[in-house]
Amino acid sequence: MDIRMSAFAAALVVATPVSAQQLDNPAEAFGSREAVRSIALSPSGNRVVYLGPGPGEETRAYVADVGASRSQIVTLTDGDPMELDWCRFVSEDRVVCQIYAMVQDPHQIYPVTRLFAVDDDGSDARTLGQRDNMYRNNRQFDGSIIDWLPDEEGVVMMTRVYVPEQYRGATRVVDDDEGLGVVRIDTVDGDFNRIERPIWQNVRFLSDGHGTVRMRATISVRGATGMAGANRNYYYRLPDSNAWRNFGTYNGLENTGFLPVAIDRDLNAVYGFERHNGRDAVFRVTLNETLDRELVYAHPEVDVSRLVRIGRERRVIGVGYSEDENVVEYFDPEYRALHRALVSALPGNPQVTFLDASDDENRLLVRAGAATSPGRYYVFDKTAQSLNEILLARPELENVALAEVLPVRYPATDGTMIPAYLTLPPGSDGRNLPAIVMPHGGPESRTTLGFDWLPQFFAHQGYAVLQPNFRGSYGYGDQWLVENGFRSWETAIGDVNDGARWLISEGIANADQIAGVGWSYGGYAVLQSGVLEPGLLRAIVAVAPVTDLPALRQDAMAFSNGRNVAEYIGSGPHLTAGSPARHADRITAPVLLFHGDQDINVDIGQGRRMHDRLNDAGRVSELIVFEGLDHGLRDSDARTRMLERSDSFLREALGL
Repeated sequence: MDIRMSAFAAALVVATPVSAQQLDNPAEAFGSREAVRSIALSPSGNRVVYLGPGPGEETRAYVADVGASRSQIVTLTDGDPMELDWCRFVSEDRVVCQIYAMVQDPHQIYPVTRLFAVDDDGSDARTLGQRDNMYRNNRQFDGSIIDWLPDEEGVVMMTRVYVPEQYRGATRVVDDDEGLGVVRIDTVDGDFNRIERPIWQNVRFLSDGHGTVRMRATISVRGATGMAGANRNYYYRLPDSNAWRNFGTYNGLENTGFLPVAIDRDLNAVYGFERHNGRDAVFRVTLNETLDRELVYAHPEVDVSRLVRIGRERRVIGVGYSEDENVVEYFDPEYRALHRALVSALPGNPQVTFLDASDDENRLLVRAGAATSPGRYYVFDKTAQSLNEILLARPELENVALAEVLPVRYPATDGTMIPAYLTLPPGSDGRNLPAIVMPHGGPESRTTLGFDWLPQFFAHQGYAVLQPNFRGSYGYGDQWLVENGFRSWETAIGDVNDGARWLISEGIANADQIAGVGWSYGGYAVLQSGVLEPGLLRAIVAVAPVTDLPALRQDAMAFSNGRNVAEYIGSGPHLTAGSPARHADRITAPVLLFHGDQDINVDIGQGRRMHDRLNDAGRVSELIVFEGLDHGLRDSDARTRMLERSDSFLREALGL
């Protein structure tokens, strides 16, 4: 396949990196938010809509013609409290966007989302959720788009959350609809037709991509508490029938049963995930009377983690999984061949992903990147066989030499080989370096091979960085998950500590210059490392860390899924033993903590408790609070400050 690139794109692809030392402010360059987020093609493929950062917490939605040198702002949010989450075309000149916010009342902080449509010039904005009035309690969510209806101009199918009216004075006419329903709504005039009536147990609907609802799910309830259970009960419809039939139950806590994800109208089937030989695999179930099922794809060593879908129809074209590298197995032979051709045409950017397509799939939105390349966005035209570069993910790092990332294995104390990624400073021989062990969050997540701004910053500053996929990580099957990273914290933290010892034994790190840096569960892991083996890590940086497991259980009770979280964390002696805030006196390394005060994933009380307990024990601790920010600290200035202070803290603690 002969792919022609525009002269501008070709020139950028072959640009020669210059010395990384030419960055005036590395913390600012690496800490800046990505220039492109939530990007999508218009129905014709001639335009793109994407989100980009403004100053501070501001997020802007842009629309641009493919090949044009300028973008125009459609709408923006200042992050106080609303922030744009994503935007997508509903017609050639109109987009639908979602905004979210963390809202604080006298009792708690909770998330709120809203959907709206707006013309590409910022005019004629219209909300898509249930209409508010003075008789309804606060509505937390609007719902979600479940079908972009590519055959209908400007119309979408969405779930809609209904909140009943409570009181209307002398009249008995009240709107008592409650729960989740489905509507087909014209995003221009707001007219809608109800497709599925709201029922309070409903939590999900699946459409076939062409306007027909084929599946729904209801949530189980935990007795008199009214809190959500772990089971989701799924129902389906036969073709040309409105009757709901029982499909099966999926338990999200135990990951048992079949999880439906995408419906193929032409095959009359649903794709989804189910365990197979102890790992997640993709199955396809025919939506007929006998629910015939077949295994579509399973990997012998790792979990299949995602379906690969394309276009507004969200057609399934493959599956994805991660070994040492991210891999996609394409079902569609055209996409398989095109992927190979694009990888060949984009040297240095082998991670090629199809993000979106025009309605006729003649134009494709493509992202290409690598561990040493933050990412570049292209539009590929099948007819012209041309590739047009349109945007850079991180222009601040263009032409900067980035660190190589190497997949490695190291032995745990019991002989188990732990998969990890080692990032070494550019130009380094990999010997006798200051080093950082950086466990991921989750805990049921995993590090994959790709650009990551956090380890890349520290490698740029001269550190070797090891990112272990410790036992308790997702992606390697049931046995690797053990119970989970909280219940089996001794195994998970032991694997993290064994990574530090391996760096020393291999001569990569100096024993007196090794630190731990982690975010969320990763922050918990490096703090608990200091409890389990005091002195192994000589400095600890924890961002939004869990520090007290009993308090984490209690914090979760403010939300409807609190009982599920409590069961996940478990009960028993491991709660106290596995809480670094309750053993602060054992931590000998200086500790630097960061936390946003609007964090609902890990309440800021966790960070404050750790700081106070360390101070009470006479240990060195510093807590930096970012006001108005949530768990992700999505503010370039805040991230820059975090990187600058972390670097200076580590240099002082490690004697650099």
